[in-house]
Amino acid sequence: MADRFYTPDPLPVGEYVLTGPEAHHLATVRRFGPGDRVVLFNGDGHDYPAEVVATDRKRAVLTISPLRAVDRELPFRLEVSAAMPKGDRGDFLVEKLTELGVARFVPLLTARTVVEPRESRLDKLRQLVIEASKQCGRNVLMEVGPLTRWTDYLAATGPGAARFILHPPADGSSEPAGIRQGGSGGIVIAVGPEGGFADEEVAAAEAAGWRRVSLGPRVMRVETAAIAAAAWASIAGRQPPGG
Repeated sequence: MADRFYTPDPLPVGEYVLTGPEAHHLATVRRFGPGDRVVLFNGDGHDYPAEVVATDRKRAVLTISPLRAVDRELPFRLEVSAAMPKGDRGDFLVEKLTELGVARFVPLLTARTVVEPRESRLDKLRQLVIEASKQCGRNVLMEVGPLTRWTDYLAATGPGAARFILHPPADGSSEPAGIRQGGSGGIVIAVGPEGGFADEEVAAAEAAGWRRVSLGPRVMRVETAAIAAAAWASIAGRQPPGG
């Protein structure tokens, strides 16, 4: 999985010239040379086996073989939204959600949000998705959406998906509630900031048809809760509804 390189370009069979940081990484960091075999991917869901023909400091010339259809995605769509944690914890969150097969991540602006990432920060997270995808073997890139207000997110997320908000249930139960796929629209999970969702935000979600769920009696950091919920959903979502 490590010998994988990303390009946004179409990848037809034949000669292809890889440029930029990926070419530098291939030729200078990894020291691949003529005759070595690598894999290219561009996010379209396929692997493209290729052979290195020539390299220099700025480019790598490769010969691309016929594409290889390899499906490493979840059998359903999984979306996670969360208030961004501080510093490197946000990087860790995006990296692990990519590895878990999440299709889309949306940073939330809630009543208690502390971190409001600018577009430059989101661009860095999108680059991190590429690096994580190279490592884990995904050939479809997780989408990183724009910073979105909670009310707008509720309005934009339709009832076709099974929608869950991480917040202790009203009955005080501390046992984790089931996250299950309830329809053809996959699973959507929302995680609040360190202080949690405000009462009115939870009420608005429940009024819109979201289900309140808990991950247990302990208080988790944002990234821990989001990763744990995504891991849970990646397994539970494979089960038949009601199974």
